[in-house]
Amino acid sequence: MVLYFSYCGLRNLHSFRFLFLQVLIAAAVCTKAGKTIVSRQFVEMTKARIEGLLAAFPKLMTSGKQHTFVETDSVRYVYQPLEKLYMLLITTKASNILEDLETLRLFSKVIPEYCRSLEEKEIIENAFDLIFAFDEIVALGYRESVNLAQIKTFVEMDSHAEKVYQAVRQTQEREAKQKMRERAKELQRQRMEMKKGQSGGRGGGGGSGPAGGFGNSFGSSGGISSDSISSLSTPSANIAEISKPAPAAAKSTAPRNALKLGGKSRDADTFVDQLKNEGEKVVSTPLPTVASSASAKAKPVSDVPMDSVHLRMEDKVVIRIGRDGGLQTFELSGLLSLRISDEKYGRIKVQLDNTDQRGIQLQTHPNVDKELFRSANQIGLKNPAKPFPLNTDVGVLKWRYQTQDESAVPLTINCWPSENAEGGCDVNIEYELEHTRLELQDVCITIPLPMGITPSIAECDGDYNHDSRKNQLLWNLPVIDASSKQGSMEFSVPSSIPGDFFPLDVTFSSKIPYAELAPAKVMLVEDGSDVKFSAETVFYTDKFEIV
Repeated sequence: MVLYFSYCGLRNLHSFRFLFLQVLIAAAVCTKAGKTIVSRQFVEMTKARIEGLLAAFPKLMTSGKQHTFVETDSVRYVYQPLEKLYMLLITTKASNILEDLETLRLFSKVIPEYCRSLEEKEIIENAFDLIFAFDEIVALGYRESVNLAQIKTFVEMDSHAEKVYQAVRQTQEREAKQKMRERAKELQRQRMEMKKGQSGGRGGGGGSGPAGGFGNSFGSSGGISSDSISSLSTPSANIAEISKPAPAAAKSTAPRNALKLGGKSRDADTFVDQLKNEGEKVVSTPLPTVASSASAKAKPVSDVPMDSVHLRMEDKVVIRIGRDGGLQTFELSGLLSLRISDEKYGRIKVQLDNTDQRGIQLQTHPNVDKELFRSANQIGLKNPAKPFPLNTDVGVLKWRYQTQDESAVPLTINCWPSENAEGGCDVNIEYELEHTRLELQDVCITIPLPMGITPSIAECDGDYNHDSRKNQLLWNLPVIDASSKQGSMEFSVPSSIPGDFFPLDVTFSSKIPYAELAPAKVMLVEDGSDVKFSAETVFYTDKFEIV
């Protein structure tokens, strides 16, 4: 302050000091195409000015020269390559170039300390830590006398008040969890007491129908889950009890003036009718249902007509493959379910054809005769005198297959992005059906894209769709089979790097199962006569990604 007000003949000594001593204007991390990822300015400057300086940098770069700085009439750009990125400093031309290079080296050392890889995504995720570290190196445009160890110490310095706050918050969370556990135990005790009271009101009779019978032990087979069959219990009561009608539900005692869901629909219908009477054209748009709003990965719904005996085979697969090859995960799970709608076909056996040689693990339901299945590949009950449940999807057989053998993957995807001279990437993607006995339908390969970038498609087998809202390129193939087992797509994307196009996501469905299992025939237990049956098969991806 003394120098600032000294009699040196200058109206503003501070401006003089800024002109000759303040050297660093901004520090930035940008791609080789000139896209700015993180920028920190250290002097007062408009946003348009700093953006103009950063945008001018790639235009000043000249190929074939090994310079580490570029100068204009007003500023100097000092930079250092970091694999696919640049660490860039913008300084005044009056600065000392040797000091600028030393400062640049310190900036370049800071980035690997906070980023595991020198990629755009990693830089964005750790942007705030980098900015905090940049502020420790430069303050108001002046280089601070610090080293890398001091920068890490300064950035990581904690607050006693923050520690106290965190300790108080953890204590509150523990107390809340303890109260929740106590409340849950109390609710469980109340439910048990209610069940005891209800059982006491029925009297001392035997087992209550399906509660100890065969139907509940099988459960519903609406989808394959990890505990779809393993949690089933072995029945001990008579199977015939399943046919007893369930007691009617008690009538609701709620008041009649209670809130009714959808009650305003009548008002909406009246309003629409009034508009139509006045001559207005009203287009009715149905409300989205659960089925229509489900994701594309939901299991396919089959429209196969069902006979009195209906069999459904369901395969789903989880696949994870590295972008450079190598199978990381392959897990297949399947379920065979049986549905009988006519009581005269309750006592049946199902003959299976099993031609699979890959060692798929098969497991029958506890009520199924394991010895009969092991010796004759037939599915029947342990007690042949008892029938299967009626009008219920009964899971009778499940299977599982895990492997690290790459030949198990039915469809291989090869994505090959390479950088071009314009600062973007040329991407080639190809697929090949490895298991030609399969016929894959509704295949969709989802390719992520950089934000706000439109791809330029050069070649494409099938159809494609650019979803600009989700920044995705969707490659759609109606059918992939032995006659069309290969295909490719080629496109270019500006301002991108190869890592922008992963992970890829693949979905498909098929009416041919992955597991080489098939129901051959259905027979009556009494005389072995054949029974007409319908069968459907669905094989689909639960998750298939190239990472």
